[in-house]
Amino acid sequence: MKKSIYILMFALLSVGACDDGFEDLNVNPTKPTQVDASNKLTAVMKFISSERYDNWRAAMIYQSTMMQHVATTAGYWSGDKYTWNKGYASSLLDRYYENAIKSIEDLTFQLEEEEAPEEMKAIVKILRVFAYSRLTDLYGDVPYSEAGKAVIEGIFLPKYDAQSEIYPDLLNELEEASAALGTGVSEFGSADVIYNGDQAKWKKLANSLMLRLGLRLIKVDPTASQAWVTKAIDGGVMTSNEDIFYLQHDADNKNGIGEVFTADGNPRMSDTFINLLKDANDPRLTVLASLPAQKIIFKEDPENPGLFIEDYREDRTVEERLDPDAQRGLSNGQDLPMLQEQDVDLDNLFSNLNDYSEPNRLLITSETAPMIFQTYAEVEFMLAEANVRWGLAGDAETHYNNGVTAAMKQLSLYGEGGIIADAAIADYLAANPYDAGNALEQINTQYWAATFLNEYESFSNWRRTGFPTLTPVNYPGNVTNGTIPRRLTYSESEQSNNPDNYAAAIAAQGPDVLTTRVWWDVE
Repeated sequence: MKKSIYILMFALLSVGACDDGFEDLNVNPTKPTQVDASNKLTAVMKFISSERYDNWRAAMIYQSTMMQHVATTAGYWSGDKYTWNKGYASSLLDRYYENAIKSIEDLTFQLEEEEAPEEMKAIVKILRVFAYSRLTDLYGDVPYSEAGKAVIEGIFLPKYDAQSEIYPDLLNELEEASAALGTGVSEFGSADVIYNGDQAKWKKLANSLMLRLGLRLIKVDPTASQAWVTKAIDGGVMTSNEDIFYLQHDADNKNGIGEVFTADGNPRMSDTFINLLKDANDPRLTVLASLPAQKIIFKEDPENPGLFIEDYREDRTVEERLDPDAQRGLSNGQDLPMLQEQDVDLDNLFSNLNDYSEPNRLLITSETAPMIFQTYAEVEFMLAEANVRWGLAGDAETHYNNGVTAAMKQLSLYGEGGIIADAAIADYLAANPYDAGNALEQINTQYWAATFLNEYESFSNWRRTGFPTLTPVNYPGNVTNGTIPRRLTYSESEQSNNPDNYAAAIAAQGPDVLTTRVWWDVE
């Protein structure tokens, strides 16, 4: 992507902030020139992918470790230990409302004022649904009907809408967007840096998101869940990896998660994830994981017998880093003293963090990697589940096999090193066949594996289904009584800046703590 995206974002945040309408701006030469809607769309897409700040805190520090994809001994990785850093927990709210939501609402208003084609409005509507669904899934009741309206309607203190009211509206919006889209090229054209204006792909995305959100209702309203899932399937969902909803980043527009890995050397792969991959001889193992670049050799301190000190370091070859047998996961909920007390490797005298796998820094942690929001593999797993639950969508085993295949094939988005051979996929499916007697657990465990680094979706789907079965940690000083959190928490600033609406949200939803469940996550 070679757009001047940061200039556009500056325009949206600064020029847009002083714009009090979309009347003829040429009448008053002191007013700013309106940014073209197509250029705003490109910026909105970047804002949805977001930056290092919230990808580091909400996505990685909290959700990736709570979901046991990642583990670390670093104390500030609060999600690994169920401790509460309120600023980290609110980071998605803090960034999304000031960037993504503000810009989406502004663009929506502009398209209405300019009487833009319905297909353009539909594309923005889908992006709007995605952004709000991410917020409400993570926090529960959130500003929705009055959000992003400070400039447009003068609403500076938005109310928090109930998730039970937000969800039906999101689903209706997707239905309307799908109906408005055809098969031609959107007038957004190349400004659409996700689908390049392909209306048919946006239509599939609308229905695929409808499938996702419809299944979210399974515990709270199974009847509505089935109805929306049926509608999504009938409308036409993703049919191949060509339909994946992702933003390709580049050197001028960096991937926020990639920037996390540039800045932070602490993340390791969780043993929960590594063991699942190794036990099944999963060919994704050394696409997703690798050993650190250096091995640290320790020796016993001659002046302090029983203590070990670093002797020297040696570089690992690429082959050593990608050796499947050498991959090793770190247990969640530990700090370095805890690890040192229990994890002695007699062959090397001392085992250290560089003996544990990390997300594959040779491939998937690049700042130019794609940011993935929803995949065809996820859709196939949801179709398999819909068949198991209600007999919809054909054959569960076929959808399951398609999902596994697509999940492995999609790793080619990271480059040549992510390509998995067809024969390896076939061998994996033969050795790990669909099990109708354990279908929901198997399907959703594969969903969890396929959403590695898309931790917002991993966390939501785990809360919806309870799969995979994760063993909670009980780190000293945790705030959840040793249970996996069910949501993240609101911004502390809301208590002083928007106290009445904040108080109303707490009264309606429950305490603003990590263990309060959102509306659809009923026990």
